[in-house]
Amino acid sequence: MSISPIIRRKSRQIMVGNVAVGGDAPIAVQSMTNTETCDVAATVAQITALQDVGADIVRVSVPSMDAAEAFGKIKQQVNIPLVADIHFDYKIALRVAELGVDCLRINPGNIGRENRVRAVVESARDHGIPIRIGVNAGSLEKDLQKKYGEPTAEALVESAMRHIDHLDRLNFPDFKVSLKASDVFMTVHAYRQLASQIEQPLHLGITEAGGLRSGSVKSAIGLGMLLAEGIGDTIRVSLAADPVEEIRVGFDILKSLRIRNKGINLIACPSCSRQQFDVISTVNELEQRLEDILEPMDVAVIGCVVNGPGEAKVADIGLTGGDPNLVFVDGKPSHKIDNKSIVDEIEQQVRARIKRQQNVTHPDKIIPIKDIS
Repeated sequence: MSISPIIRRKSRQIMVGNVAVGGDAPIAVQSMTNTETCDVAATVAQITALQDVGADIVRVSVPSMDAAEAFGKIKQQVNIPLVADIHFDYKIALRVAELGVDCLRINPGNIGRENRVRAVVESARDHGIPIRIGVNAGSLEKDLQKKYGEPTAEALVESAMRHIDHLDRLNFPDFKVSLKASDVFMTVHAYRQLASQIEQPLHLGITEAGGLRSGSVKSAIGLGMLLAEGIGDTIRVSLAADPVEEIRVGFDILKSLRIRNKGINLIACPSCSRQQFDVISTVNELEQRLEDILEPMDVAVIGCVVNGPGEAKVADIGLTGGDPNLVFVDGKPSHKIDNKSIVDEIEQQVRARIKRQQNVTHPDKIIPIKDIS
């Protein structure tokens, strides 16, 4: 596996619960619940589902004091860091701080008067909670909208610097910043500008990116441009889709840049008339069967012998189409299989490899392996 040549921007490290953000910490992947926060059971279930697919941090909207009380109950039932998304009412921020929130997402500018901002900052300081400043193109201050005529990268940065000045005056350096727009180039340009002006970690995202397919593409392009330049310490892929998909796409983006590897990296050919088995259906079924795996592993599924052996040799588990098909394990030819056995055999090889790796790490621990018989 090649090593990423990306040199990351040096940033101040903060702690969101037990997850480090910034500095030399792995880039954290997060999502946001879309359940009604007052529905504690549904929100806990969604947070658990996000954690099961590898989420590092989850954000929860807290628009009311009733939602704040529900947040406290949710916090007691999960063990992943939670960020409370709060606007306008500073008392909600004070309450969730008492209830154990791991990070506050606010805009100091819409909290209100200086004394209210000070109260929130002092509470965050007392409880050891960082703050996320979140600037969005769709909610810029009215004077900035008038000044620039429309959302621009410069307007986003100016808005962010206003909020940052609030925290600087209060001597509170433990914050991260996001500058989000639905336009890729505006977002990228804004982050590039801000990255050279502050030392705090940056939360990346293309807001309102779209549905699962279009939003994933837009996010991959925008976040990929920034991450390739070393900019970004935590990411959220904003999709009009199941939040679980946001986590999967986020890790796929990091995986493609060799920044962070979690789960199966499935290398597959697009298929053509040379294929010796149905590549597309095979890959689709393997993706479904292996989506619970968080351990990093390269798996190659190639339909013919033109590129198959080369790809299979550099993968942990590989399959080359032939008559019959040939399975590679650790870069070496292992055994031949027929078309009917492909999916079961590849899944079995993947899970067996994980079991071997876990037994080396935890030799006395019994690792349950999924029964695929």
